[in-house]
Amino acid sequence: MFLGSCVALVTPFNKNGSINYFSLKNLIDYQIACGTKAILILGTTGESATISEEERIKMIKFCVCLTQKKVPLIVGCGSNSTKEAVKKCKQAESLGADGVLVVSPYYNKCNQKGLFLHYKQVANSTKLPVIIYNVPSRTGVNILPETVLKLSKIKNIVGIKEASGNLQQLATLCHILPKSFSVFSGDDGLALPSFALGAKGVISVTANCYPEQVQMLSDYALGGDYFNARRIHDMLFDVNAGMFLDVNPICVKAYLNLMGFDVGSVRLPLTDAEPQILNKLKGIKSDYES
Repeated sequence: MFLGSCVALVTPFNKNGSINYFSLKNLIDYQIACGTKAILILGTTGESATISEEERIKMIKFCVCLTQKKVPLIVGCGSNSTKEAVKKCKQAESLGADGVLVVSPYYNKCNQKGLFLHYKQVANSTKLPVIIYNVPSRTGVNILPETVLKLSKIKNIVGIKEASGNLQQLATLCHILPKSFSVFSGDDGLALPSFALGAKGVISVTANCYPEQVQMLSDYALGGDYFNARRIHDMLFDVNAGMFLDVNPICVKAYLNLMGFDVGSVRLPLTDAEPQILNKLKGIKSDYES
C-alpha cells in the first residue's frame, strides 16, 4: 500500500467538542505537502473509541474528498466484535477508503484461533487491503508471528502494524513472512531498528508534527543510508519520547497546539496534558527548533 511514513492522524475538536473540519483540512494539506506516503484516520491517535457512527461517516467522506487519491487513505476499522469490525470495513469501502487498519479484538482476550478467524472473516467481507494492528499494551492480546503467517496467505491481508515494542517479534515477522507482505513499525522510537530488520514503513504519531522528517528517515533507511537515517532518528529522539509522556494522543495534540495547529482537547475519559507535561513538551519543542 505504501513504503515509508503513514501518519496516524489526530482528530481535531472544537471547544464544544465537535470535530473541527477546518483544522482537519489544514492537517491533511500539511501532510500531503510534506510528502507523507499515507494517511490513517480513526485509529488510536484519532480517538476512534469516542467517535460516534454519524461522525465517523462524515469524517471518512470529508477525508476521501480531501485526499483525492493523492495519498492512500486508510481507515481504522477495529472492534472487539467481529460483526462490528466487518460492518466498519464494509462502510469504509463504500465511502471510498483505500484500505483499512484493523486492531485485534480487545477486552475479550481471545486465543490465536479466535484472532485468525476474526481477521479471516473481516478480510472476506471487503475487497480493500487489510492491515492487521497488533498493540498488546492496549488490547491485552499479542498476535503471534505464526498466526500472522497464516493470515498472510489471505489475499487482501497485506500487512501488519507491529506495536508490541518487541524487536525480536518484529524481526521474526520480517524473517518468516513473504516479501509481498508489509511489516510496519507501530513505535516511532523503534522505527530505525525496525527498518534495519526489514520493515517497509512506520505508522507514526510523530509524523503529525514533523511529517517531512519522518518520511526522510524512512527514505534514508529504505535506501540503505543508515548514517543519515540515524541522524534524523537522533534529531527526533526527544520528540518521539515526548509523544508518550502520557497516554496517546494527549501529548501529540498538546504539541500540535503549541505548533499553532488548533486541534483542541482530547475527549473524555482522556484528559488534556497536565502543566508539568506541557512544560516538558514546550522544552522539547524549543530544543528541537534551536
